[in-house]
Amino acid sequence: MTKHTLHAAAAAAALACLSAFGPAQGAAAGAPAQPAGTGPAAPSARFVPGACPKTPEPIEALSTARCGYLEVPENRSRPGGRTIRLAVAVIAPASAKPAPDPVVFMAGGPGADTFDDIPFLIESGLNKDRELIVMAQRGNLHDQPNLACPEVDRANEKTVAFGWDAPEAKRILLKAYRECRDRLTADGTDLSAYNSTENAADFADLRTALGIAQWNVYGYSYGTNLGLTYLRLHPEGIRSLAIDSLSPPQVTILPWGWRSAREGLAAVLAACAAQPACKSRYPGLERTLDEQVAKLEANPLTLDARPPGDGKPVKVVLDGGTLLNTMVGFNVKPADIPAALEELGRGDPQRFAQGRAKDSVQPTGLVAHGLTQSVACAEWVPGTSEPDVLAAGREAFPGWPRTVLAQTPQLPFEYDVCEVWNVADDAARHRVATVSSVPSLVISGTFDMKTGASYAKDASRTLSRSTSVLIPGIGHWVVPQSKCAQQVLASFLARPTAPDTGCVAGLAPAPFTITPK
Repeated sequence: MTKHTLHAAAAAAALACLSAFGPAQGAAAGAPAQPAGTGPAAPSARFVPGACPKTPEPIEALSTARCGYLEVPENRSRPGGRTIRLAVAVIAPASAKPAPDPVVFMAGGPGADTFDDIPFLIESGLNKDRELIVMAQRGNLHDQPNLACPEVDRANEKTVAFGWDAPEAKRILLKAYRECRDRLTADGTDLSAYNSTENAADFADLRTALGIAQWNVYGYSYGTNLGLTYLRLHPEGIRSLAIDSLSPPQVTILPWGWRSAREGLAAVLAACAAQPACKSRYPGLERTLDEQVAKLEANPLTLDARPPGDGKPVKVVLDGGTLLNTMVGFNVKPADIPAALEELGRGDPQRFAQGRAKDSVQPTGLVAHGLTQSVACAEWVPGTSEPDVLAAGREAFPGWPRTVLAQTPQLPFEYDVCEVWNVADDAARHRVATVSSVPSLVISGTFDMKTGASYAKDASRTLSRSTSVLIPGIGHWVVPQSKCAQQVLASFLARPTAPDTGCVAGLAPAPFTITPK
């Protein structure tokens, strides 16, 4: 569920509550911001207007947005503790006559920068009829404190030169997490407070602090996990919930990554077989995949590959685990997977090598790895074991080498990382299904290898007024990549109990890349 780069338009949401930054704030609105970690904790959450964040890349919408910080207790179970500040932006609706209920956005990750999603959201039209409210989840970029781990970013740049499960890669990664944890805790950060329960309470406090009677929630990936937790714990004021690329709390545990990888990859291969041109050009892809994973795991390739942009070639190691993870992480796009596998089968590994080289270009300090691990180690890992991961891998890909299947896709060495990170088990409190009659829209893509489409059923089962939509040929985070999904979401926000899903009928995956023989 780590964040990926989108190459398509995306969607936004918003609210028309013009008093959000006005008199409703009372004296608190004009009070100076209290730096995180100093002085007594605020008796309750409050919104403090301020300048919009300075983002790494300029975001046009922030030039006219109304911004500030939500101040909340770092740990609500410890009265008298320090406060933290969460960056907030409210983006105006495009319509001159907007609806009165905003949309609040919950980003993926956990730990992904929320503000760089804004262009995708706006391009998808979610602020067409409503204001869009964006808040960085606690610990993210633009927050105080920021749980970024530049140490981990630099470590990830180095690990491309080693196999996916190589001991040297493990050593480099664990050292980086230990250094990051030591630095954060030395500054007084309570890592146990960075979890989905506190995240959900932050959003509940935001609605109250802005004086909003009712709003709509839209989240993707981890944002669906958070959105469902929020609906379960703080249902007040939620008009509707739209969740995209599902990660239901009750089933999101570490081994589940194998089921998602199998489901999404199988859908890609089946879609190729259903297209005559793809089937004819790339027959037997399943066999090719199995053969190449085994071959590369037995004899990894070391080669030079050029990352995106103007980067210099870097040394990368391509083994069986790397092969799988370049596909799961969309470093090789689904449309290119058949061509890439065929090329690999005849001795040309460049597409996969270049995909792996992308991991050598880490935007240092943008991802809050501290939030990622505080959530994962408290909520996803407890109660599971390395044998559980291996068993899930063997069920997904029977016959693959043990060394490939021993590491969950996208989260290598996670049990070791969690020993270093050392946060308390919070699974029992978090792994609870959300039972609700609030109108809900559940959106999935058939090519999603991070959060498999079938997980939508786990969430929908206890959402009595839910509408489920499956978009063929789309991977992780569907709305930005599908005009139809954007239309369905807009219809849902207008009429949550009766959205128009007509555009879904007849959809099919786009043609795959066909290379000459």
